[in-house]
Amino acid sequence: MNHSLNNVITQAEQVIVGKPRQIRMALACLLARGHLLIEDLPGVGKTTLAQVLARTLGLEFQRIQFTSDLLPADILGVSIYQRDNGKFEFHPGPIFAQMVLADEVNRATPKAQSALLEAMEERQVTIEGTTRPLPVPFFVIATQNPTYQIGTFPLPESQLDRFLMRIRMGYPDPQAERGLLSGVDRREIVAGLAPQLESAELLALQQRVQQVFVSPALLDYAQAILRHTREATRYAHGLSPRAGLALLAAARAWALLDGRDAVLPEDVQAVLPGVASHRLQPLGERAKQDGDALVQELIAAVAIP
Repeated sequence: MNHSLNNVITQAEQVIVGKPRQIRMALACLLARGHLLIEDLPGVGKTTLAQVLARTLGLEFQRIQFTSDLLPADILGVSIYQRDNGKFEFHPGPIFAQMVLADEVNRATPKAQSALLEAMEERQVTIEGTTRPLPVPFFVIATQNPTYQIGTFPLPESQLDRFLMRIRMGYPDPQAERGLLSGVDRREIVAGLAPQLESAELLALQQRVQQVFVSPALLDYAQAILRHTREATRYAHGLSPRAGLALLAAARAWALLDGRDAVLPEDVQAVLPGVASHRLQPLGERAKQDGDALVQELIAAVAIP
């Protein structure tokens, strides 16, 4: 593994205690040039993980607190009339940052949520007829409370599909929780974190991810997974070609984190829960089945070539 990447993971694990897999999944998502959705109960470290990644990676960071009265202009920006020169001057919104935290994204209305769509897909925003590019790199981390909680608006499938991965933090194990309860306030630790990467180095790592080798046999395995979801009767609909591209990109990033220049089937299986759990919907008697459980069934059902 790249020495700087190792430093990133080590520093993040000092703050996000007992969650090495979640840290690696989030980092793999960024290296694959994707966006990350973190879904879990309030208070389990979703926002802290985003802040730790921003500081550790040395990225310009903006946080948007999504509420029911949030407007698209609050996210994208607005043109304000300047009386001195008689012209409108554009004031960019918080979306114009390298890493954007959309905190509690499902507490905003669908109209406000839709302001993220073009930004996440095209890395640009169109405001008042003018298209404005976003910074490079550009990475959205959205946190989401469970949809059964009061005051939430479920994300539509079109927006869910724009997140390369969805992860859950979960409760810490007893030893990690003991450290949290007896240690220094996490906010003080986050404020003192030093960047372990520069933007140019991060962009170079993203380029390296694209060069990780994928063999024809591995492509056969990925296609078999996609085909199974489309032909099996347990899913409302199968995984799309975009999901297939996301799966390969995430697997390449996972292989790079393991210090390899070729993807193994185990890499695909490692990232598949993050890539597919929010894209697969069960049918019939399985309608309430958790997405992660569906993915584990999928891994067991598709043989490695």
